[in-house]
Amino acid sequence: MNEFILNNAGAFSQNFTNFLFILLRVSIMISFLPVLGGNQSPMQFRIGLAVFISLLLTPVVDFKIAENHIPMMIVKEMFMGMALGLTIRFIFLAVNMAGAFISQTIGMSIATTFNPEVGQSTQIAEIYGTFALLYFLVMDAHHDLIVVFVKSFELLPAGMVNINALIPKILSMGSSLFVLAMKLSAPIVVGSLITYLLSGFLYKAAPQLNIFFIVMPLNIFLGFIMMILSIPVFEYVLGIEFSNVKNEMIRIIAMAKG
Repeated sequence: MNEFILNNAGAFSQNFTNFLFILLRVSIMISFLPVLGGNQSPMQFRIGLAVFISLLLTPVVDFKIAENHIPMMIVKEMFMGMALGLTIRFIFLAVNMAGAFISQTIGMSIATTFNPEVGQSTQIAEIYGTFALLYFLVMDAHHDLIVVFVKSFELLPAGMVNINALIPKILSMGSSLFVLAMKLSAPIVVGSLITYLLSGFLYKAAPQLNIFFIVMPLNIFLGFIMMILSIPVFEYVLGIEFSNVKNEMIRIIAMAKG
């Protein structure tokens, strides 16, 4: 009887340790996900989802933990969860940045609101963020991300993460954020630039006109028109990014494995 209790206690101790390491990667990954891990979702939901996924994975994920390597394994799992979560979070940060670029260009940067995800944000950035979020859900991308993340334990066992390969990848994803933001905002920014150039010619032709009070409302009006007309471009660019997220996560797992 005592031997049975000791064996069960040892198995429970091992499974509980595995559970904690799985929970570490899962919770960090979920905290970066839009909708599921955003501040719009209750804290209880996010914690419950992370615990639920970790409990499901604990019986099937098997790895051995060396007691002298526990601190390094914690750091590796944190980096792995962060790298996987940032693949999708950077897209939404780029959308918010594109909205800020547009607001600054057409003169709407003064209209700000509080966004629980990024802090102070412009109204146009909020509109773009809502569109991106709805498109993300329509494409069912959140389910693909969860599937890839669950498979990450099969493709890359816990504690086997190569941090040296992850750090350059995270930095490169940060630099691509600005490129994506410029792609999303380019139609409106270029259109507004043409409007400013034409207003400059108008001022040269009629210096007595108060060009500021003429151009500002006109630029805002044309900016919203161009935003509506550029929706297909916005959808096309985001569609490519959301479609590539799954492959990008698999690529990160492969890099961290090497």
